[in-house]
This record gives sequence, structure tokens and C-alpha cells, in this order.
Amino acid sequence: MDSAPRAAPPGISCMTLTIALSGMDTATETALRAAFAGANAQLGEPFLLVAEPDAEHVIVDMDSMYGPMSWLRLHAAGKQIVGLTSAPRVQTHFRLGRPFDDNAMAALLREIAAMRDIVLGTQIPTPAPDVPAAATAVTPVAVAREAEIPQAVPEIASVVATVETEVTIPEPEDVLETAPAAEPEPPAAPEDAAVAPEPEPEPERALPFATWIDAGVLRGRRRYRRETGPTLWLDFDAQQYHGPTTLKPLSQYFDGPIERDAIEPVDDVTWSREAQASGAPQPLLRLVWLGGLLAGNGTLAPEHDPDARYQLNKWPQTEREYPRHFRIATAMMKGPATLDEIIKASGLPSDEVVRFVNANLATGYAEPLVEATEAVDEPARPGGFFSRLRRR
Repeated sequence: MDSAPRAAPPGISCMTLTIALSGMDTATETALRAAFAGANAQLGEPFLLVAEPDAEHVIVDMDSMYGPMSWLRLHAAGKQIVGLTSAPRVQTHFRLGRPFDDNAMAALLREIAAMRDIVLGTQIPTPAPDVPAAATAVTPVAVAREAEIPQAVPEIASVVATVETEVTIPEPEDVLETAPAAEPEPPAAPEDAAVAPEPEPEPERALPFATWIDAGVLRGRRRYRRETGPTLWLDFDAQQYHGPTTLKPLSQYFDGPIERDAIEPVDDVTWSREAQASGAPQPLLRLVWLGGLLAGNGTLAPEHDPDARYQLNKWPQTEREYPRHFRIATAMMKGPATLDEIIKASGLPSDEVVRFVNANLATGYAEPLVEATEAVDEPARPGGFFSRLRRR
């Protein structure tokens, strides 16, 4: 989907800036690409729009259904994330507000470049005809610094030199004594770029329950309970849960976002006493399947192509609760088919078919057919936690 890498523009060959797009629908991606092209042209094209694995910075639509999941995955991978959102604040390194245009994108690119000590939007002077080019070649940063100190006022340079000679370097003991008084305030989200990613991110943002169980950031044994409905006992290390044997009573758990603290850790004594009494262990992948079924309101997940051909590789164990899914599964097991072909073969409404396809794509039971020629040209996308688990 992303454009192929191109040669770095003159002047920044030693500091190539790369950016990618992730976790958004086609319309948003198209608008972002157009804004990026215009802003990048204004700044002299210092950025390269590349595939997600090759990018240092990634723009993620935090207002979309799949944006938070992409954020968790990319944050754990150590990427510098730009949150596209209409909210005034976001837990990402940078923020791009909604609505956006070329100017907003240009301001974002300048901010990203500034973190690498690169000043964009400054013209580099053209060398005089009788002076060698190598003698006058300067970087954008050098030009900006020269512009800040007028060369025609020697008095200013003299004063600066005098002040610099009076600056004293404190001894280590002085630094230790004064450090508490000079402690800075906690940095805002864009300044977190210099902080190394932790193995287990601690987002403050409320996320859908389906995102929490499929993001791969929760560990250990946990409990999720609501005012209504049964309690779920989740063992993320064993990839199992204890709860009802049917899925439909759990549909309410996937309504709206929840805080991380709502899925609370449980000690071994409580787990041994109450989890086993809630039912036999079941694969956590069943809850992932249900989350995919309920997501999207009958529209295909944005990361998948509506015109692609899909095939079902495993028979899902949910046909007793959803008897009509038997007809969809039968149609898909015959071979790869487009969504329209599956709808026609099953004789069921399109939204019901798309929900079934979403659920099985989320668990890996179904997958899009990749032609041999596409496998060479299309860069491999990094899999999520459950994708890695299924490959073992």
C-alpha cells in the first residue's frame, strides 16, 4: 500500500526521515497521503513515505476502531507514533489534529524533524560563481543558526563571547544538591519521543475489550466483572479463560471502551478458589473471535481489501450458537471467493456474512488469498500477538 522507497532529497542524505500510515480506513489514508504530498513538497521533500516496518514514525488514526490496537503494537515495537485525533490530547509522541490540511501536516513534519535537530523550510544560499561549492555548502541547521546571529553587528558577538567566558561549570556535588529544586515538570506527550518503550505499555486511554485481549500487552491472571453478566477469569499467559460456555451472553462486554484497571490482576489463592468454579478453561481465541464478529457493524475491517478473495482454513466451533454461520462456512470452505460470491452462495444478508469474515480474519481461521506476484511486491505486515501465537 505504501509507496516504494525513493532516493533521499539533497541536503539530508545522512538523516533520512521516514514516515508511514497505519490503523485507518481508505478514505482517511487517501486524505493523509494528499496532505503529506503537499506539505512535503513545501518543505523540500525531506521525508520518505515508506512501508510501516521501514518507518521510524507512523501516523495512526486514534479515533478509528483499529487505531488503539495499532498504537499498542507499534509502541511496543519502539516506533515514534503520531496520533491522528480530534481529541485535544493523546498518549502518543506527536499529535495531528482533526481536521487537518497541508499546513497542519507541514507543522507536524517540522516538529518531527526538530527532534532530530533538523530545521525545515529554510532556503540554502546559492554559492557564488567564483567560490567552490564545497566551501559554501551548509546544512539547514547551520543556516538557521547563522540567521539568528547577525554578522553585521560585531558588538553583539563581543558581548556574547564575554558572557560565555563567565559561565562556570558546577561541580558534581553542586549538581546533586540543586537537582531537586530544578526538577522539570512531566513532559507533554510529544516530548516522550526520547523515552525508551517499556515491555508492557501503560496507556491511560480507555480501549475496547476486544483490543485489550488481542493486543498482547496484558500478562498473568486477571478478572473482568461487570454489574450485569458473569465474571470472566482471564489467564493471558496460558491463553485461556474461565466463564460461560456460550458466547452470546458475553456480547455486552464488547460495548464501549474500558479502562485497563477494569481487568484487575488476581492472586493465586483467589484464582484457585473461584476461577475453576466458573467453568472449564476455554481458548482465549474464542473471545477474540467474538470481538471480531461484533466489530465494524457489518463492514469489513479497514485493513482488509473488500475486493479480495477470502478462504476459510479452519472450521470455527461456534455453529451451534450461530446456526446460519454453517451456511457461510460451507461456502467459504469450497475455495477462495470474494465477499459478493460468498453472499450469493450462502444466501444470507451481506452484513451477516461480513461479520463472520471479520471474526475469522481476527483469529486467523480465514485469510485473504495472496497471489504469487503480489507476494513479491507487497511488503510483509508485522503480525499481532495472536498472529505470532498461531505460527508456533
